Amino acid sequence: MQRTNKASRKTLRTIALGVGAASFLTVPIAFEVRLKQATQPLTDAWQHLPIEPRRSTLLGIIFRLPQVAALGLDARTTLQTLLTYPFDLIRLGAYWNRMEPEPGIFYPDELDWQIDAAERAGKHIILCVGPLKTFSYPEFFVPAHYLRRPFPEHTLIKPSAYPSLLTVATEFITRLVERYKHRKGIVAWQLEHEAVDPLGAEHSWRLDVAFVEKEVEAVRKADPTRPIMMNGFLPTSLPVRLSQWWRTRDQGDSLAVAQHLADIVGIDYYPRHALMTVGTKTLYLDGGKSPWQQRRRKQLFAWTRTHGQRLMIAEGQAEPWETVTTPPNPYRQGMYSCLPEHVITNYNTCMCWSRQEAPLYAYLFWGAEYWMLQKQCADSSYLQAFARILENASHHATQQTLPQVHED
Repeated sequence: MQRTNKASRKTLRTIALGVGAASFLTVPIAFEVRLKQATQPLTDAWQHLPIEPRRSTLLGIIFRLPQVAALGLDARTTLQTLLTYPFDLIRLGAYWNRMEPEPGIFYPDELDWQIDAAERAGKHIILCVGPLKTFSYPEFFVPAHYLRRPFPEHTLIKPSAYPSLLTVATEFITRLVERYKHRKGIVAWQLEHEAVDPLGAEHSWRLDVAFVEKEVEAVRKADPTRPIMMNGFLPTSLPVRLSQWWRTRDQGDSLAVAQHLADIVGIDYYPRHALMTVGTKTLYLDGGKSPWQQRRRKQLFAWTRTHGQRLMIAEGQAEPWETVTTPPNPYRQGMYSCLPEHVITNYNTCMCWSRQEAPLYAYLFWGAEYWMLQKQCADSSYLQAFARILENASHHATQQTLPQVHED
């Protein structure tokens, strides 16, 4: 009877601990969850928000050729229009399967004209050389003739398992860097995109750190003068933080790898995104004020400051992240995950970090192609919010020394 009572007390204590742990997690998660109508009326709130000064931080955009095509925009017109805005820095991508569509074919024309246009406009360039992962959906651009079968899920892509792929990947890197390293507009190379993270919820395979290290060696050998930027996703909510930790627990996530391999660590900052539709509404996670991302963010600032690295916002959310791949653009309406005013508030948040912790090297807005689509659909508020930031943030700007590029 005594043993039974002890067992019962132990069972009750276990249940109580489980309930307590569940409650501990439920409270912050509930604080981050929003059930909202996805489409929202557009307001003039973006016109009245204060603009945090950028100080020495460079401002810029990302240009995604695949996204331009997905939105039905003309690539040259879109880029030329965006380049008229007075920002400092643009991130361009080399999409391997577009540049090598068939065996023995190398087609650099698309990238050539983008670099030419950016340089004519006086912009500095961070060029992502991939090769396997480059920004823009589906974020995986290996030519089919180099990978006949998809990577098996739940595996690390190791050099020993894919030696021929590593060889052609490093050859592609070398070819790109050799081709463009004499272009004065290029101030840094980006290697991979969120290098060792899985591709969202769609795929669970990941690049092994050893694979990425070989790619880093290829870049540095081809051009030892320019810095390498590597980026990673900063979880802003508890569910995403737990998921990312669990899925990358064996070798760390892309931010951790960037801290050890890169000269510039890039944060991808998306504080609000959709999870699923629930009837006529949508369930969102909003972690903009979450303590979980604050702790990781402070660690990143401290690490890069101590180790002499630069820290930047490689992607600052400035377009909606809804339940579909291509962000919707309802006529004269906005989407809850990113309204025009959020272009400003997300920027302001990161500039406050920069003021409180250490100066950010750069802040790049993610979503410029979407702004152009909205403009075609009679809504210029996203572009105007961006223009407000450029105009007002620069009033208190201070000069920043760009990474030095040495001639061979």
